[in-house]
Amino acid sequence: MRRAAIMLMVMLALGAPWRVCADEAERVGQWREINWPFSRDGWPTGRAFRCTAGGCNGAELYVRAKRGFCNCDTGVADDDEVDRVTDIDLVSPRFTATAPGEAVHVGELHGRARRYDLVLYDGASHVAVGIAVSRRCDLFVAAAQGQGDANAMQHAALAFLETQDMRTWVTAALDGK
Repeated sequence: MRRAAIMLMVMLALGAPWRVCADEAERVGQWREINWPFSRDGWPTGRAFRCTAGGCNGAELYVRAKRGFCNCDTGVADDDEVDRVTDIDLVSPRFTATAPGEAVHVGELHGRARRYDLVLYDGASHVAVGIAVSRRCDLFVAAAQGQGDANAMQHAALAFLETQDMRTWVTAALDGK
């Protein structure tokens, strides 16, 4: 027992916590809030973030609640719904799904995520991920876009949405606060 405690202290002294923090930063990314870049529409303005480090470096993430917009019985049931509700079309109306979506969760909210190829207004190609999760009749949607790997971007966005600060904000947004 004493030997294990000494080894743990040596590992901590040699920098093991920095490795843990670096691994966490790679998984979640480092997101900085930016201004909401889209014009007003029928939904409340959301929040926008740019990833400045980690596997999602340079990606942008746009999130918002859409209250009263979900099938109260089934939630986010299929990929067509993800295509319709996730605000990918705000980033660019020229988007193409690259594969079937998959089931995801953010806290206790469940739904789907789907990956896309985008052609932006200036002709540049980006990848994107649309995420739609629901609680009762309310939706929480997220759209991430950037030039990196769509898989890494999806994992980093979902990990960021799972942080306590974001889960608290999501709950408040869905409660209309």
